[in-house]
Amino acid sequence: MWSATISGEWLSCKSEGGDVTRSRRVAIGLVLAAAVASVSVGAGVGSATGKAPPTTTTPIQHLVVIFQENVSFDHYFGTYPNAMNPAGEPQFQASAHTPSVNGLGNALLNNNPNVANPERLDRSQAVTCDQNHSYTAEQQAFDSGLMDKFVQFASGGSCAPPRGKNIVMDYYDGNTVTALWNYAQNFAMSDNSYSTGFGPSTVGALNLISGQTHGATTGNVAGNVENGTVIGDPRPLLANDDCTVKTATQTSMSATNKNVGDLLNKQNITWGWFQGGFKPSSVDSSGIATCATSHMNIAGATVTDYIPHHEPFQYYASTANPHHLPPSSVSMIGQTDQANHQYDLSDFWAAVDNGNMPAVSFLKAAAYQDGHAGYSDPLDEQTFLVDTLNALQKSKDWKSTAVVIAYDDSDGWYDHQMSPIVSPSATPQDALAGSGSCGTPQAGAYPDRCGYGPRQPLLIISPYAKVNFVDHTITDQTSILRFIEDNWNLGRIGDQSLDALADPLNNMFDFSNNGNNKLFLDPTTGEPS
Repeated sequence: MWSATISGEWLSCKSEGGDVTRSRRVAIGLVLAAAVASVSVGAGVGSATGKAPPTTTTPIQHLVVIFQENVSFDHYFGTYPNAMNPAGEPQFQASAHTPSVNGLGNALLNNNPNVANPERLDRSQAVTCDQNHSYTAEQQAFDSGLMDKFVQFASGGSCAPPRGKNIVMDYYDGNTVTALWNYAQNFAMSDNSYSTGFGPSTVGALNLISGQTHGATTGNVAGNVENGTVIGDPRPLLANDDCTVKTATQTSMSATNKNVGDLLNKQNITWGWFQGGFKPSSVDSSGIATCATSHMNIAGATVTDYIPHHEPFQYYASTANPHHLPPSSVSMIGQTDQANHQYDLSDFWAAVDNGNMPAVSFLKAAAYQDGHAGYSDPLDEQTFLVDTLNALQKSKDWKSTAVVIAYDDSDGWYDHQMSPIVSPSATPQDALAGSGSCGTPQAGAYPDRCGYGPRQPLLIISPYAKVNFVDHTITDQTSILRFIEDNWNLGRIGDQSLDALADPLNNMFDFSNNGNNKLFLDPTTGEPS
């Protein structure tokens, strides 16, 4: 497809940074932004063995999507597989023949085109300020593909000395995000996967389940919804979620909009979204729920568990559970009842222990463990990831399970790789190639969906994942949606959903391998236990 050719050219020009003239780099960025007309649809997922279960097209009968928060690829994997390994910190040593990634080479580390060079964040610096990850600011940071305006546009307003705004450039290595590096060593990782669109959490969450951010029922509401498209973090309507932020901008998706839950329901396939803090802390006499449970992160801050705008199915009347009702029984988890497939994270483990893990499960950590800078951090996140994967690998269903670790947005953290622009837009909110420009959209295309956005980590942990493998296929958040659609024969969302343009994840799997690959880690250190 066109994007592989152009992105490959960009990759070769940018992998060490600074070795291409400014005019050449601008030209490549603008070509990427204009090339949507040549995008081709990727092939479907299929089994290499020919022995797939009758209900799926691959041996994967249980897909678990762990959807974390606000990380760019370079922020977590920029120097992979080379860690500094200072004394007293968890150690990471790459195994033999570890493939390289499109990361931060010497030129990007020491002569970066931004106004500051990236610096390593130590394990003691796990808690940081939040960065600016708004729809327009992220495009401005990309600067027509030069990727050199992150400090000016994507840095957080509350970031303090010593790094101040320059911290947006910084990265962790395998001494802090140790578990993720170990998972990459033993399973499959992508270094060419992107946000489907620019913008913050709600944009990514909606794209994950529908490939569609257009169709919001409210108008222009202070940069959260523009031209009927979600570009910010509006909360679900109060009618769809008792626990929404009452004073925040609220919206819902049109009744004609579909999400993957609708497709799964149509085929009677079990599924659920499981989020920390979804279970009410109290319910009043009229049945209205309050979600106020909280936990303390490693910095000692108390963080409310449930964040409404991280729960995408609550934006759709067809899949919402407004009063946060529990499942009618453990055996009904994954099926349609009063919970309507929206659950607390504890319900997932109840189903696993009961032997009825849903076919498709989306897991969302309680806020203090979701990895979002400002209130969470990579060490609290690591505890959640390792505890989850250790338990899943002990379950009876592990041999037919794949776990995808993905992220909703980049938080604005620096990443040096320009994304291919497959969804152009040209509205006042766009700024990728100058004011009002993110390429030239096709006639009739929905506005304010400029994408792909920033590059993010994506890993697959499964007995069927290729081992110590780095995939360079261009994928995005809707590639996960496409895998679900293809594996369970659901069809497509339609209505300009970007699932139709997504390349599949199948290059990260080896379906001829029916082994029982497992890796148990220590949740504190991230090292093999």
